[in-house]
Amino acid sequence: MLIVTPTAAQTVRDLLVQRQIPDHVLRVFVQGGGCSGMQYGMAFEAAPESSDVVVEVEGTRFVVDPISMQMLQGATIDFVDSLMGGGFRIENPNAVSSCGCGHSFHTADSDDDSGESCSCGCGCH
Repeated sequence: MLIVTPTAAQTVRDLLVQRQIPDHVLRVFVQGGGCSGMQYGMAFEAAPESSDVVVEVEGTRFVVDPISMQMLQGATIDFVDSLMGGGFRIENPNAVSSCGCGHSFHTADSDDDSGESCSCGCGCH
């Protein structure tokens, strides 16, 4: 299951209201890319797909496709606000290594062991 903190849910709800799309859902997905092989993505959508896993927290719906859910199983989505700025943070127990900026990761099942330099600009490699 995917865990979403109340802070993350409230932030998404605020964004939906601000954009005047209060009935939309937030899609959370994993795709190939980033310096560690896989990267997280998020996007607003009008409705979930029939095969999606739907997680509802305090009236806010988060949806994940079945393939991404395999890599996000047990992960926690939070929103962190600091002096350096705010943003969503995903703590993923399936990630055996991740980029210093936290935007990309590598799982034990991933095939990418290239060791290439980070290209996201975070300076982690």
